[in-house]
Amino acid sequence: MVLRRLRNLTNTAVAVSVFTLLLSVGARPCFAQPEKHPNIDLFLTAATQNPIEAEQTLTQLAAQWKSGYAGMVWDLARLLRPPSPRMMSFITLVRFLERQTGQQFGQDLSRWNDWVWTQPYEPHPDYAYLKGQWYSQIDRQFADFFPRGVRSLIRLDEIEWGGVTVNGIPPLEYPQRLTADRADYLDDDDIVFGIALNGEARAYPKRILAWHEMALDRVGNVELTIVYCTLCGTVIPFESVTGNHHHKFGTSGLLYRSNKLMFDHETRSLWNTFKGVPVVGTLVNSDLQLTPHAVVTTTWAEWKTNHPSTSVLSLDTGYRRNYAEGAAYRSYFSTDALMFQVSNTDRRLMNKEQVLVMRLDDPDSEAQLPLAISVSFLNKNRLFSHRFAGRNLIVITSEQGATRVYDAQGDQFMHHGSNAKIVDNAGREWQVTEEALVLDSNSSDRRLRLPTQHAFWFGWYAQFPDTTLIQ
Repeated sequence: MVLRRLRNLTNTAVAVSVFTLLLSVGARPCFAQPEKHPNIDLFLTAATQNPIEAEQTLTQLAAQWKSGYAGMVWDLARLLRPPSPRMMSFITLVRFLERQTGQQFGQDLSRWNDWVWTQPYEPHPDYAYLKGQWYSQIDRQFADFFPRGVRSLIRLDEIEWGGVTVNGIPPLEYPQRLTADRADYLDDDDIVFGIALNGEARAYPKRILAWHEMALDRVGNVELTIVYCTLCGTVIPFESVTGNHHHKFGTSGLLYRSNKLMFDHETRSLWNTFKGVPVVGTLVNSDLQLTPHAVVTTTWAEWKTNHPSTSVLSLDTGYRRNYAEGAAYRSYFSTDALMFQVSNTDRRLMNKEQVLVMRLDDPDSEAQLPLAISVSFLNKNRLFSHRFAGRNLIVITSEQGATRVYDAQGDQFMHHGSNAKIVDNAGREWQVTEEALVLDSNSSDRRLRLPTQHAFWFGWYAQFPDTTLIQ
């Protein structure tokens, strides 16, 4: 499944050549290590020797074994799993894990993952360096993300290879666009992700963005990094500028809990794409956080009707892909099965059931509180009021399923009016716009829209298991 993520990785010969590179890794130069930990290069050596020689190295590791090393050894083993030509090395590492941990999971990847992720996280202090050296045999650029001594806010054993190289899924950079009347390749029921800022509207068709998973663009004179994690089903437009610094982002080829990790080109730090914060690298603990903007998932017909002056991406992207509706990730979207395992799941909803998600500042702390509302619930409750994180929310869902959320403040809204309007309990009509609810009788009276997105339930819950769910 992994090697099918990108067309240039579909050939079995490519997979064989990637793992054949692992054979060339020998013992690395020794570096001074923190006291009471084995030299990190022993782990690499054990993974790259023939099974007989590897057993000798593993004996040395066993003599200095700590329980926190289990996730590291498993991280080495899972890159050697079938169909790797290094099957015997995989078996050698698995048997070593069984001896050291007392767990008898054999070659069952799922059971090993589940067990490792429930263990206390106490790895070797050079685990990041080990990960970078090991993954660099797939793409040398992976080593840039994990230099010796790098800081990480997340478990490194939950970061895994997503099946592509760095920027192997190429981001779109300021893509060409068309006016609505010239976009004859789109059908009315095609899905688009709509963004409107400072009077400018733009549609990003799912059929294009799914092949690129990121677009660097400018809308309403705002520099944006639009991230689409196809695996967890969410699109988030982030401002690319923090302070006076313009970050240029790319796709790392790595995942954390089935969510793509992006990276900034300047520092090679890895960023969580749900939160918009750096989680591995020199920018960790820098207090940087990208500003998200609202996006609406809707049909092309509804978006262009509401925004007749909208622009939309052109098929002329500079890449050759099958941009037909539904062509990208067809098999993945058509089932509830996951491509990559996650450490937290919740069966209140199906894995890939769509939820509307948001995170709001807690008025009583510095935390952000996560909220998820089932899209099927909203389709049945098209005008839904809810108090959360000290705010009165009004959630408005169109007949076509486009959902927008606003801070209602002290107002209560009773029902839909006509022509994209809603009515409050005083009988006043409010226009539903992308930026705010606007009172008909006084256009300066506004209720601002809040940034929300759609996501697959499993992807959101894996990141935010303390989320409040409405279903």
